[in-house]
Amino acid sequence: MTKPSPPLNLGGQTLTCEALEAAAYGCPKIGLAEAGLTRMAASRAIIDDVIERKVPVYGVTTGLGALANTALGADQLAAYSEQTVRGRAHAAGPLLPAEQVRAALLVRLNTLLIGASGAQPSVAHSLKAALEAGLTPAVGEYGSIGASDLILGATAGLALIGEGHFLAADGAAPLEAAEALQAAGLAPLQVGPRDGLALANHAGFSAGLCALGVAGAARVFNATQTAAAVSMEGFRANLSPFDERVIKLRGQDGEAEAARGILDHLEGSTLFTAGQARRLQDPLSIRNIPQIHGLVLSAMANARSVVETELNGSSDNPATLTTEGEILSSGNYLTPHLTSAAETLSRAFVHLATAQVARMAKLLSEQFTGLPLFLAAPGSVSSGFAPVIKVAEALLTELTAAARPTPIWSSACADGVEDVMSSSFSAARALLRVTDLAGRLSAMELMLGAQCVELRELDGKVAPAVALAIRQVRAHSPALAQDRPLTDDINALTSAVAEGAFNQPQ
Repeated sequence: MTKPSPPLNLGGQTLTCEALEAAAYGCPKIGLAEAGLTRMAASRAIIDDVIERKVPVYGVTTGLGALANTALGADQLAAYSEQTVRGRAHAAGPLLPAEQVRAALLVRLNTLLIGASGAQPSVAHSLKAALEAGLTPAVGEYGSIGASDLILGATAGLALIGEGHFLAADGAAPLEAAEALQAAGLAPLQVGPRDGLALANHAGFSAGLCALGVAGAARVFNATQTAAAVSMEGFRANLSPFDERVIKLRGQDGEAEAARGILDHLEGSTLFTAGQARRLQDPLSIRNIPQIHGLVLSAMANARSVVETELNGSSDNPATLTTEGEILSSGNYLTPHLTSAAETLSRAFVHLATAQVARMAKLLSEQFTGLPLFLAAPGSVSSGFAPVIKVAEALLTELTAAARPTPIWSSACADGVEDVMSSSFSAARALLRVTDLAGRLSAMELMLGAQCVELRELDGKVAPAVALAIRQVRAHSPALAQDRPLTDDINALTSAVAEGAFNQPQ
């Protein structure tokens, strides 16, 4: 379930998608910045002050949602904080993977250190201790509509106060929270006023899953660049559409970087020699790689900016302003920026995957390559990779379906008070699905491209980065000489792509 990861230092300001991903898959030592804990203490002092002065503050001295106008007595506040968690811990359905829950809680731990939540520093210390001990709350996948991840956050919080469940390390049935905490030598978190709301009402699940999606998308994109370069080497593609001078004539974001990345992969190839390209005009799936891959780079850059802003931003309501000594109602829990960024990146991968399937089809065509039909070994009666294109098209169908816009409608929550949503958690889950499917397609193109280059018999005149990629492919998938099942080959290469085996040339 977990693997080692480097220590993670949190301060509410500098968390990145990649650092979050590494920590979400492991149980790292977590450092909490003293400045962040100081901000939390200052924020808590403001909460204590309004409680003492009986100032109406949403979720602190009043009820929540439709009960926002209901005042709470001083003797009710701590109990109401626990009730806030219990009364919202309703996440249903199959349990989320451990890394997704851990990502969400790491985001929440980081954003607590901003000092806007009003939670006690002990909440951060308790969350840190649970994460370092490898305790991951059991949280169902259904419950968030993107007006914070309230239901999911409360379900995770229920485990931290000793009343929910934690995932078992061996994949067995979830463990009773109180027993798991005791076995780890930890005490249940004792929540005071405002603490329960801080555990529940945040956008950590949406932001955390989006961060995993962005980090995964970057690895898949690198593999797709490598796969495209391998295919171009085997196809004997024309490099003129990748010329920097041509790209600059229009200059859309990402295009020059995408083209340069392909040329870096092909450095040392005889394709740079005049007369090596077999066609004046290649199919669009090859000729327009800079434009299509550039779109993905642009969408990834936007998504990274949006997501990392969210990783280091407060989604709290109400929000405590420590420098001014004020508490203000906030709308920061709504995350339409995350939804838009995730959807845009998912849709960009539809363009990439569509071109990728078209490119694979061209590699299988004797008419376009001049090589044996379906890249079958010469002299064999093999079907080659002909049936494999069906798998590629099935993956494209699934990917396109996953990348559809996330439904959004006027919400009926809280007796009409909470009447909008962002559906960002659903958009984030869709992005994870899209990147998984795109990784499988890149694995398949790498397999076909390697066969294409080898059939071309280039006598060692292959770009070093391409030759390296082919050796990596062959470590998981031998050349196809006769018909054989390729399920294991595809799955092994997919895992290699997911692990970042096919990065940019070094």
